Amino acid sequence: MTPSADPSAPATGHGRRLKLLAVTACPTGIAHTYMAAEKLTQAAEALGHDIKVETQGSIGDENVLTDNDVKRADGVIIAADKDVDPSRFVGKRLLVVGVAEGIHHPERLIERVMAAPVHEGGGGPGRGAGGGGGVGSQGALGVLGPGWGAGRGTVYKALMNGVSYMIPFVVVGGLLIAVSLALGGHPRPDGGLVIPDGTFWKHVNDIGVIGFTLMVPILSGYIAYAIGDRPALVPGMIGGWIANTGALYDSKSGAGFIGAIVTGFLAGYLVLWIKRIRVPRFVRPIMPIIVIPVVATSVLGLFFIYVLGRPIAWVFEHLTGWLDGLTGTSAALLGVLLGLMIAFDMGGPVNKTAFLFGAGLVSKNPEIMGMCAAAIPVPPLGQGLATLLRRGMFSEQERETGLAALFMGFFGITEGAIPFAAARPARVIPANMMGGAVAGAIAGLASVGDSVPHGGPIVAVLGAVSGVAMFFVAIGVGMVVTALTTVTLMAWGRGDGAGALAEPAVRARRVADAAGVGIGAAGVGIGAAGAGVGAAPVAVGAGVAAPEVLSGYLTARTVRLDLAAVRKDAAIRELAEVLAGAGQVRDVDALVTAVLAREELGTTGLGEEIAVPHAKTDAVTAPVVGFARSAEGIDWGALDGSKARLIFMIAVPEALAEDEHLRILALLARKLLDPGFRERLLEAEGEGAVLGVLAEVR
Repeated sequence: MTPSADPSAPATGHGRRLKLLAVTACPTGIAHTYMAAEKLTQAAEALGHDIKVETQGSIGDENVLTDNDVKRADGVIIAADKDVDPSRFVGKRLLVVGVAEGIHHPERLIERVMAAPVHEGGGGPGRGAGGGGGVGSQGALGVLGPGWGAGRGTVYKALMNGVSYMIPFVVVGGLLIAVSLALGGHPRPDGGLVIPDGTFWKHVNDIGVIGFTLMVPILSGYIAYAIGDRPALVPGMIGGWIANTGALYDSKSGAGFIGAIVTGFLAGYLVLWIKRIRVPRFVRPIMPIIVIPVVATSVLGLFFIYVLGRPIAWVFEHLTGWLDGLTGTSAALLGVLLGLMIAFDMGGPVNKTAFLFGAGLVSKNPEIMGMCAAAIPVPPLGQGLATLLRRGMFSEQERETGLAALFMGFFGITEGAIPFAAARPARVIPANMMGGAVAGAIAGLASVGDSVPHGGPIVAVLGAVSGVAMFFVAIGVGMVVTALTTVTLMAWGRGDGAGALAEPAVRARRVADAAGVGIGAAGVGIGAAGAGVGAAPVAVGAGVAAPEVLSGYLTARTVRLDLAAVRKDAAIRELAEVLAGAGQVRDVDALVTAVLAREELGTTGLGEEIAVPHAKTDAVTAPVVGFARSAEGIDWGALDGSKARLIFMIAVPEALAEDEHLRILALLARKLLDPGFRERLLEAEGEGAVLGVLAEVR
């Protein structure tokens, strides 16, 4: 336990000294986790209570609460924006809030915890007295603010949870199918590939099909899990399976990944609603393992079959009839429509309608299938190309998925683009549709024919396509359109105009340097791995030796005393230029893109006039840290509304990211909680003085 400043003093407002526990966690497990822990510790000391805080950060759980700690505790506070298992706190007063509450209102939480309900297991502890504060057992990713379902943050994180679990199934399933076709497939007389039954490659193909079959229920199940916790996993997965199995509701095609997203959210919020129902005490132990999963699964499954499924079947039937009436229209227009449909839901009812329409006319009108075949590979090929064009916009996992998508696209597996579409539907689906429409139109104008019901470059390689040259032109142009549209929408969506906005700041820096106001940095030697600092000290100004700061990653070269930028994106650009002065930045634009991509996941404005933008990117060759001050402050979207005046930028290579990256963030977050430290940092005059203050970060 953390001792109080005065052990004999009674606890304020309670008449006795309380023994409190807390758990802090945020989605990234970096700064906010430790800031909340420090604030709660400081508040408890000021109020005369003992508190032990467990931090669940990206470097692992620290200061872990033991059974003896829990046994002696008077109350427990969970300040987290992700799942924290409350089962170990059964029988204790438990208050569950977002991590921001722990940072900004720690005293209030300590006062409220003794009025919080006793946690009885199962459905969570419920709300603490006085409203607000959050709901117990919020699910694997929790909330961003008070109450369940608190806006876009919860929805987005639940969707990301489903996508992250789905991606391995897409990659494994798609690659096994593609490899089995490439190595074990035999050309058919009419074109295409067939894998003989009972062969080794047929079994490999079957395993891949299983992976592809599971990916949709996995997406649905883990969206539900992120919202409603474990009781929502079963209804979410079964609901996703039902959504993807059109035969259950008289449809020739399942609802695909879009249907899975719908069932995932329905299952998650249905479970949350059931949890709120008051039941007799003797029923509570079986609620999460029997009652909730059975009721939620039955209700959701029947609802989809009898209510949602019928409209899907109706749409499928009428789309097919509508397409039948278009066969006499312009080939280019029909190609656009088929391309739009193929790329829209990548295996869902709209996609299947277009595909089956083309497949049904293969023998009579192969040009229809040619339009479909050209559009089929465009989404995965386009998304794969996008990850190569703008690597900094995508996470490492997405870049790996992009390479797999390129491979799947070659074999005409449209589903390779599903992870990208599920993660950013508003940007990726329109981009896919534009590329698909262009590919379909070109194929239609060129009268490209396909004699087999399949698509992608593989069918041309196997001789099933007439007009091969234009077929590849159609695919290539569609792929490029998709990729460029994707990166443009992603950049536009997060306001990626940093380059133009930062030009005045960059010019100001160059003028200052030319006038002799630049920062001196003699004698700093950084090892090839970026982990060590040479023995020679940094000379700043008139021979003042600067101390080593943050393992030497922050030097006089990477300090800017007065930022010229007034907007966040421009400030990030200006700081990237500052970091480039240390010689560890190989691509400033890529670094800016990576930092902005991290900001899109959630602001790095920590409050208290602090911002810590950071990125893991190969745009830098070694770890490097920059520091800058802004006289007026920059709106960084901090939870407390304060403008950032103290700004640190951290950049580390992908290969060296690991614990070193997190260690720097944790050290900064803890030290910056000290008001005296912040004040000294704001008032320090000259780079040497700033480095002297920053040397306190250890």
